[in-house]
Amino acid sequence: MAFLETKGIGRDFPGVTALNGVDLKLELGRVHILAGENGAGKSTLVKILTGSDTPSRGTISIDGRQAAEHPDLFKYVGYVPQELNLFPHLSVAENLFIPYAVSGFSSRYVDFKRIETEAQVYLDRFAIEARPSDLVRNISVSDQQLLQIARASTNKQMKVLILDEPTSSLTRTEVDRVFKVINDFRSADHAIVFISHKMDEVFSIGDDYTILRNGEKVEDGRIADITETDLIRGMSGSELSFSENFWPVAQPAVPDETIIEVKGLSGHRFQDVSFTLKRGEILGFAGLVGAGRSEIMQTMFGFLNAKAGTVTVNEKPWTLGDTNYSVRNGMLYLSEERKHHGILPMLSVRENVGISILAQTTSWLGISAPKEKSAVAEIIRTYDIKTDSMGKKIALLSGGNQQKAIIGRAMATKPDVLIFDEPTKGIDVRTKAEIYRIMKTLAEGGVGIILVSSEMDELRKCANRIITMYTGKITGSFETATTSNKTLVGAIFGSETKTHAA
Repeated sequence: MAFLETKGIGRDFPGVTALNGVDLKLELGRVHILAGENGAGKSTLVKILTGSDTPSRGTISIDGRQAAEHPDLFKYVGYVPQELNLFPHLSVAENLFIPYAVSGFSSRYVDFKRIETEAQVYLDRFAIEARPSDLVRNISVSDQQLLQIARASTNKQMKVLILDEPTSSLTRTEVDRVFKVINDFRSADHAIVFISHKMDEVFSIGDDYTILRNGEKVEDGRIADITETDLIRGMSGSELSFSENFWPVAQPAVPDETIIEVKGLSGHRFQDVSFTLKRGEILGFAGLVGAGRSEIMQTMFGFLNAKAGTVTVNEKPWTLGDTNYSVRNGMLYLSEERKHHGILPMLSVRENVGISILAQTTSWLGISAPKEKSAVAEIIRTYDIKTDSMGKKIALLSGGNQQKAIIGRAMATKPDVLIFDEPTKGIDVRTKAEIYRIMKTLAEGGVGIILVSSEMDELRKCANRIITMYTGKITGSFETATTSNKTLVGAIFGSETKTHAA
């Protein structure tokens, strides 16, 4: 019997129907996969399941009662968003139990000693490698993700837990930690909704599935009864061929022209890093979360300060610690946190893209609206950004279309070097292929690309070379075409395997 059930759920917005006639049944003690491409309606459905949005039609029953008549029933539903949604300047313990009243603490007087003591129980249970007093900004991304799940579980009444892309930026080791937590919830008779675009995870953890496409339910059933091809066909509405045309790998041969040379660079979480990037090359960086990959890129770009070492770009000394200098001189960094560092969520697609092309659209009279609209329209067309209009708020676009808008905005400045940090985080399989094609096209046009990714398959599909890192140090540089997964995995775990020079 379903603990939570929707019947005929629909949700209309001005000019668009986001959901239409969606039925869903969630059973206790089972993991339910909610599948669909970006824009299929998953986020809208989740908002309705958590009570943060109201359906235009249809019903929701929780524990046998109608939620419309008893809105307090949503207390049984916990939600962990895809994007990290924590307070970075507060402690782990504070993040865990805020709001205190919901967690069972007095809202008038907070006993911080008691909070830290009780927090340790959750840290042990969820294998979070942090202390209750640690500031959240100082703990790893994987521990922050687990902390979000732990925070949801502090609601003792929770029976349904919705996890939206909980492993999107985690390596296999961190994924295993999350899966252990999910299995514990399942054994404790909770219903789990698991949203992921990673097919191996879906088939590893799922019991049941529901597929959404264009706001409608197209299929549901038991995971054991379908194949990966079936699931992808259901999501896309067509047969996708996993050929070289669908997954366009980078060409093995690139021009022998060095764009970047890094020597002895040291900074936050990494030390003595040296490597080169060639023109037209896609250079992958692999490693566990916390290995220092993102920190290297942020230091090169100027977000973080370097402690030692030099960077040379096009045979000229590079000024570190200045992001404006980097942008002016042809280096752009696309952060994995689109919501916080990539888009301007309250502005339109036109404004988000237009901000990068002011030199093309501005005169002493100000911004030329016709020039801006023309330039933005060309970027929307070139990068196939799916939006009703360029005036639409960018936060309302799917994650994949936000990412394509960010790439289009970046390329409008004609950079020599483009750094992608987890570029397909939370993006469906079809849009991943589109972004891979974009990267390949840019590389063939002479752009040097650095790709930081936690997905080994992604690195193997895209990168000419892969640099591996472990605890802040480079452990090797490998030609992708001639290196086995076993060797790469060994290097990111710090094995003593001898590697090629970086």
